[in-house]
Amino acid sequence: MSEGRPNERTGGERRPRERAAGSERRPRERAAGGESLVGREWTVEVGPVAHGGHCVARHEGQVVFVRHTLPGERVVARVTEGRVGDSFVRADAVEVLEAAPGRVPAPCPYAGPGLCGGCDFQHASVGTQRALKGAVVREQFARVAGLDVDVEVQPVPGDAEGLRWRTRVEFAVDEAGRAGLRRHRSREVVPVDDCLIATPGVIDSGVLDTEWPDVESVDVVDAAHPDEPVLVPLPPAEGSDGSGGLVGELARDGDWEGEYVVGARGFWQVHPGAATTFLTRVVALLGAEPGDRVVDLFAGAGLFTMRLGELVAPDGFVLGVEGDRRAVENGERNTEHLENVEWRANRVDRELRSLVSQGVTADLVVLDPPRTGAGKGVMALVGELGPRRVVYVACDPAALARDVRAAGEQGYALASLEAWDAFPMTHHVECIAVLERSS
Repeated sequence: MSEGRPNERTGGERRPRERAAGSERRPRERAAGGESLVGREWTVEVGPVAHGGHCVARHEGQVVFVRHTLPGERVVARVTEGRVGDSFVRADAVEVLEAAPGRVPAPCPYAGPGLCGGCDFQHASVGTQRALKGAVVREQFARVAGLDVDVEVQPVPGDAEGLRWRTRVEFAVDEAGRAGLRRHRSREVVPVDDCLIATPGVIDSGVLDTEWPDVESVDVVDAAHPDEPVLVPLPPAEGSDGSGGLVGELARDGDWEGEYVVGARGFWQVHPGAATTFLTRVVALLGAEPGDRVVDLFAGAGLFTMRLGELVAPDGFVLGVEGDRRAVENGERNTEHLENVEWRANRVDRELRSLVSQGVTADLVVLDPPRTGAGKGVMALVGELGPRRVVYVACDPAALARDVRAAGEQGYALASLEAWDAFPMTHHVECIAVLERSS
């Protein structure tokens, strides 16, 4: 799931990269001075899955978010965060009294209570994981957007039954210089000798067999080019800018293949099949034709921009808007063979306001924002461009549902919704929504 640094996709409007380490602690609601409940163990009946990798249970009226469990189970839950008077507490299932049919032994020895926080669902079969993610997408759209959606989470080609798919991993480093992964909602590092969701190239890089003195973390990038994984220690060594340089990536759309230059520490889809899958689906759903004017928002280094520039040629035009100047420089390089592509390095909301004030219109819009979503203001400005169709790629169903609701206020209705399992073993799911003007 966040990292306080720019990436290739979003720059200042940053989309945090998913990573195998646990997420850092976030502020939460609590009653001042309430007695700590940490360590208490309660036997609970587990209810539905919730957004965030846990299920919801109750104990004597107290809402409990329980990890390492499945809906319908009966478990012993040990409180990991919370005080008397909190609106909810967090807990781990430390004993399963009645298991659900989808439960399986976790393949990774570091996936469990008190251990690595990177995976949420290793205790569930891959099919069960996808069913859980689909339930979360449906619940978010019903609750946030007021829409009843029928969606089934589809596999992305390229993993091994949900394992060995992660091509980019940031390993944390402990005080002894050992690389590992963070505990769930903690800065504490769990030393590991493998990460089963990382690609073999990441592990074979030697990152886990090397001592890293005076280093806080190490990014490992298993890109299409170069052949050997790139390791980027942080903070950077003296004389290095910490960027890791440039790497090459590939994406395909049928017989078409695009080669992209991106920053080693910049954004690129971490699942080896994701870029091609999303490119293919966005192109098909958008339906761009020669002569169309397309605006590609949060364009990164041009995954969609390059292909769309070719599809709308010779008379069509594509404008890529991205907040990260390094990503824009790479995007310009990736599309330098296309005279009908232009780039703007600017915050998306600012650039849209400028375009609207100039009376610019668009036939089609692509949105691929950070996990926080595009936001109501951006959705309103997109509506003012007047596109006949918007294709929205989202890694957070709650943010997507909110933005779909905002689009409805601009006269755009949800025409279709897809969900893709681009992050197996975690709670994350990628969605692609199509919005069209209401008649």
